Parts: sequence; structure tokens; C-alpha cells
Amino acid sequence: MIVGVTKETYPDERRVALAPAGLAALRKAGLELMIEPGAGVAAGYPDSLYLEKGARVAGSRAEVFRSAEVVLQVRAYSANREAGAADLEHLRSEQLLIGLFDPLYDPAAVAQVAETGAIAFALELLPRITRAQGMDVLSSMATLAGYKAVLLAAEALPRMFPMLMTAAGTLTAARVFVIGAGVAGLQAIATARKLGAVVEAFDLRPTVREQIESLGAKFVELPLETRDAEDAGGYAKGQEESFYRRQQEVMARAVTQSDVVITTAAVPGKRAPILITKDMVVGMAPGSVIVDLAADRGGNCELTQPGERVVEHGVTILGALNLAATVPYHASQMFSRNVATFLLHLIKGGKIEISLEDEITRGTLLTRGGKVVHPKIVELLGSAQPPSAAAF
Repeated sequence: MIVGVTKETYPDERRVALAPAGLAALRKAGLELMIEPGAGVAAGYPDSLYLEKGARVAGSRAEVFRSAEVVLQVRAYSANREAGAADLEHLRSEQLLIGLFDPLYDPAAVAQVAETGAIAFALELLPRITRAQGMDVLSSMATLAGYKAVLLAAEALPRMFPMLMTAAGTLTAARVFVIGAGVAGLQAIATARKLGAVVEAFDLRPTVREQIESLGAKFVELPLETRDAEDAGGYAKGQEESFYRRQQEVMARAVTQSDVVITTAAVPGKRAPILITKDMVVGMAPGSVIVDLAADRGGNCELTQPGERVVEHGVTILGALNLAATVPYHASQMFSRNVATFLLHLIKGGKIEISLEDEITRGTLLTRGGKVVHPKIVELLGSAQPPSAAAF
């Protein structure tokens, strides 16, 4: 069985789906590896490293698709609409395609993948269960995003993070407020604390208080009652609009007293909730910084411009996008381990086995037999779905 790895074509995407270090486990399972020329160069992995680990370098991208039974990508077509469209003509029936698809945001593109006959697995739909932790791409990439968000804030802030006592006087520590204590938020807390900031954090889930405090941050308590904050798969659930309005009101004080605010609140398949209003930005001290990690979903700040650095009322607002790709060497290592673990999960006795009895397989399977088969995506397609779409 040949596993192919293609070069990423999404703008500024520097990651690669499989790093050279990930080849050993797959080769041990009896798989052959083929990569597109230059697939790992942007991440710091030249073709020579793949050759040393026993992979073959194809003559072209088309050859990878033509030869491989399994194709691994960071961003598959529906998560790479423009540049990825050219891949559709190369996909064939029963060929496995594994990667990130962004299916909840672009179900119509998933239907196009289905029409090729390919069997697609979306790693962002992995259930949050113990068995799937080693495959959890979203958590891996969120770790890097949380780390990098703090570095961006430190660079933009016109003051230092740590408290320093010098002959020229004492410099007070910066105050950082992190909204959302998922993987990205917790990593942001840890990184800001290492840089010497005074850190506060808030999350809808009171159960994360212990994790926040264990990292040396203060848990900000807001007098709010929420519905269940997580769905059955462990992902955030949206709240009523009235709840977000109340949250804005009680959160304003923490925001306006902070030098840096890092927001991480996102709900799969929906626009990110507005947590920081224009009035709250006006109330922040000049020179303050907001890093909005939900910018690709519209942003948690009312004034965020996705992918842009803007200054409003003296406050710098960073609409951070795809931060994991800005540290591609380690991002690729982590993604590689996740995707290799997932692929090995599907292999039994040297062959691909797709068992719908397995929660991980069932939860990530998008397309099969020319049909869209994931229930959530079929539901989103609704009357717009092609006649071939059907849920398993």
C-alpha cells in the first residue's frame, strides 16, 4: 500500500502532513511512502531527509495521486477551496484522503469531494475521547496557536511582560487576560506566565478553574449561568445571544484593566461569538493589545479584521490566522504524529478496514461510495445536497 503526501497549496501554509520522523511507524506497518517534490521544504524538511527515511520522491503531484491508495494533506479541498480545486480531478474512487476539511463551514465542497468517489476522513471531527488523544490534530495545533499568540502580543505591546526591579526604578508586570481555557488558552496562560505577566483567565466551564490556577493564573468568576458548555463530542456549544450580551457586560472590567487580551472562543460550524465590543476597546488603555484567535471565524472582538493588524482607539488588534503554520517545523511534527496514529488506527492486517462500529472511524468519515455520509454534513447540506448524499 502506497501512502502519498502532497505539498500544501493554501496561501502561506508551510506545514506538511507527514514529517520524516513519522515515516518509521508507517514503514513498520508495511506501508510505502511517496512524497511530492518539495512537500516538506517550507517546514524545514528537504526531500533528502525523506529519502534517508526510505520514502520515494515522485516526479509530480499528479503521480502522487495516481500511485497512492492513501493521500495525506494538511488542508484538503474544502479547507483549501481555490488552490485545492485542481486536486479534485486527480481523486479516484476508493482512494483515501485524510486531512483537515473544514466540513462544518463548507459542506458543499465536501459534496464535491464525495462525487469523486474518494473516501474522505476529516481529522477535525475526531471525538474528544481518550483513545483519540494521540490523533487530536486540533489540540496539537491549538497548543502552537496559544504559544504564538503570546509572542505576537509581547512584540506589539509597548511595554515588557515581566516585573523588573532596576536602578532606574521598578517596572510593573503586564496584565494579561485570556478568554477561553481550552488547549490554546491554557498554552497562552502558561507562556504569558513564563514571560512574567500577571495573568487572569475566564472560561464558561467552571471545571477548568483548577487547570487555570495550576498554571499560576487567576480564574475570573463571572455571575453567569450557562447551558451545557460542551457537546457530546467534547466541543464547545453555542449559547443564547442574550447570554453573550450579559457576558460582555460583566467582562468589561477585566478587559479594560488588561494590557493584553487573548481570545480563543469558537463554536464549530458557527460564527465566533462577539465577546469584546467597540465600547470595551475604547475603555482600554492606549497601547493595549488584543490577539483574536477566533479571527478566522469572524473574531471575538467587534473590531477584528481577519488577517490584519489594526489600531483602533490606540489599541492594537491582531486578527491572527493559521498561527500553527508560522512554526511549521514543530507543527508538522505534531500533525505528522497525529495523522500517522489515525492512519494506523484504520489499518488491520496490512489492509484498510473501515468499521462503522468504531467511534473514531464513524465520527471522522465524511464521504464513501460517492456519497456524503457524515450525519452532520448531510444535515447541513439539506435540500442543497446532491442526490448521491446519504447518511450512514
